[in-house]
Amino acid sequence: MTTTPDRAPLRAVLAEDQALLRVGLERILGAGAIEVVEAVADAPSLTRALARDDIDIAVVDVRLPPTHTTEGLEAATAARAQRPGFPVLVLSQWVEPLYARDLLASGEGAIGYLLKDRVADVDAFLAAVRQVADGGTVLDPEVVAALLTTRTGPLDRLTEREREVLGLMAEGRSNNAIAARLVVTEKAVGKHTANIFAKLDLPQAPDDNRRVLAVLAWLEAAATK
Repeated sequence: MTTTPDRAPLRAVLAEDQALLRVGLERILGAGAIEVVEAVADAPSLTRALARDDIDIAVVDVRLPPTHTTEGLEAATAARAQRPGFPVLVLSQWVEPLYARDLLASGEGAIGYLLKDRVADVDAFLAAVRQVADGGTVLDPEVVAALLTTRTGPLDRLTEREREVLGLMAEGRSNNAIAARLVVTEKAVGKHTANIFAKLDLPQAPDDNRRVLAVLAWLEAAATK
């Protein structure tokens, strides 16, 4: 596992009801220079912890006591309503695009949705936490794969290549990383990205915001399929 002592430490709230996983996540985050200032096991404790003004990110299980439904997600969404753009990385055992859609609804980014299995790749997990804390958007590749078959509304306007680019964008990849994955030039990816923004009728805005809006449009289409 690679640590990141050269990066400024982040302060995080962690919510996970399984004790062993909670302790493991706390150690992983700590080794990655991410200080867990509170590690909680239920929704009321998470709501209280999210009210702190000295935290940089929350890493949250979707399902928490008392009912084990969507308490973690609801607490995270409420926190973002109070603090627009507050970074949240949600962990889940299931592929559920609606979770990502609900989190992304503000259109402000700083959102991650990963399956718990991804924690096993420690370096990738820590990179995802950092990317979300920096304002990026990271969706689990399995969620993206589930969405790739969706063809609804404005998404019908996209070519197959543009849909590939949008899928990789949803995973949080940069233009450079997308170019490497598709074995094309970064200039070509930039052209595809511009086409995606235009075809989805996205307003002029900083590219980071438009990337989030493009992913949100995709999720909205999947939810109404």
